[in-house]
Amino acid sequence: MSDDAAGAVPPGFTEVYRAQQARFPMPEPGWQPVHTVYVPADRFSSGSVSEWRDHALSLVKAHLGGPEELAEIFAVPGRLAAAVHERVLRKLAHEPIEDLRVDFEDGYGVRPDEVEDGHVEQAVEAVTALHAAGALPRRWGPRVKSFADGDPGRSVRTLRGFVTGVVERAGELPAGFTVTFPKVLMEEYLGQFAGVLARLEAGLGVRLRFEMQVEAPQTLPFLRAELAEALGGRLAAAHFGVFDYTAALGLPPHEQRLDHPVCDHARHVMQTAFAGTGVELSDGSLATSPASDRAADVHVLWRRHAELVRHSLRHGFYQGWDMHPSHLVSRFATVYAFHLAHYDAYQERVSAWEEQRDAGGGLMDEPATIRTLAAALRRADAALGR
Repeated sequence: MSDDAAGAVPPGFTEVYRAQQARFPMPEPGWQPVHTVYVPADRFSSGSVSEWRDHALSLVKAHLGGPEELAEIFAVPGRLAAAVHERVLRKLAHEPIEDLRVDFEDGYGVRPDEVEDGHVEQAVEAVTALHAAGALPRRWGPRVKSFADGDPGRSVRTLRGFVTGVVERAGELPAGFTVTFPKVLMEEYLGQFAGVLARLEAGLGVRLRFEMQVEAPQTLPFLRAELAEALGGRLAAAHFGVFDYTAALGLPPHEQRLDHPVCDHARHVMQTAFAGTGVELSDGSLATSPASDRAADVHVLWRRHAELVRHSLRHGFYQGWDMHPSHLVSRFATVYAFHLAHYDAYQERVSAWEEQRDAGGGLMDEPATIRTLAAALRRADAALGR
C-alpha cells in the first residue's frame, strides 16, 4: 500500500464524523437544577414560592438545632456540617425553588374544560406576578396532560393558553421556560408534541423545549441518542417517574420506591441512551410528607428522603423531584454534602495532572478520569453557587 493510500481519508468518513458531532456534542456540565418542585395548578399562586420557603424554614427552626443535629440526621460528615448548615439556611432564604412545574396532570386530575381553562389563566397571572417581582425560579413551566390519556387536544389547549397568556401579559416568555410531557408510551407522541411546539414557536417567535417523562417500561426500548437529534434539539431532559413505572411492573405498594433495583435499571437505560447528547436527566420523587409536626416524624421523613437523594447522586442523577416543603431541607443538605465531600481531593488531582506531578495516594489517573473529575468540579460549582 502506498503512503498516499495509507493516509487517505476513508470514503464517507467526513459525513459520519459530522453525524457523530451532531448526535454526541459532549457538552460540559453547566448549571442544572438540583430539583423540580411540582405544585398542582389549582393550588398554584404568586405566593407559592414564598409559602414553600416559609414552611421549610419553619421546619428548620423547629426541628434542626444546628450543625451537629444536621450531621446526625442527614449523615453528613462532621467536618462538613457547619458549612452545609450555613448553606442550607442561605439557600432556603434566598432561592428555595430552582425549578418549578405548575402541574396539570397527575397532581391536578381531570376537570371540566372550563375549570382547567380557569386554572390556566390563574397560573398565567401567578407566573407574570412572580416574574415582575423577580421571584420566578430560574427554570419554570407547566406539566401538561399525556397524549397517552387519549385527549391530546386538552394537553395542547392548556399549553397554548399558558404560553400565549404569559407572553401577552409579560411581553415576553421569561428565561428558563420548559414544559414537561408525561407518560410517553409511544415514540410517535414525541414527534407529535415537538410539532405542537414548532407551531407555537412560529406564532410567538420564541424557542420552546420540553422534557419527557420515563414512566413506563414500554418507554425504555425507544430511548436512544438519535431521539434528541430527531426532535430538532427540542428534547431538553428526561425525568424518571417512579410510581407509574413500578406500578406498571406490578410491584406492591411498599416496594414502589426510588432505590428499588428495577428503578436502577431504568435509570441506567436512560443514562446509556442519552450519554453525550446534552439531554439532562432527573430522578423522581418521594411521595411522603411528615406524619405529623412532631420532631420525630419530621426527622424520619428527612432521613428517608436524604437516603434517596444520596442514592440518586451516587448513580449520576443530580436532579430529582420534591413534592413537599420538608423535602427542600433534606434535598439541599444532601446535595451540598455530596459535592463538598470530595471537592478538595478532586481539585488536587486535576491540578496534579495539569502540572504533571504525582497526585499521591497511589492514584494513576487516566485522561478520562481527569475529564470526569473536572466535570464533577464544574457540576459542584454550579450546585454550590460558586
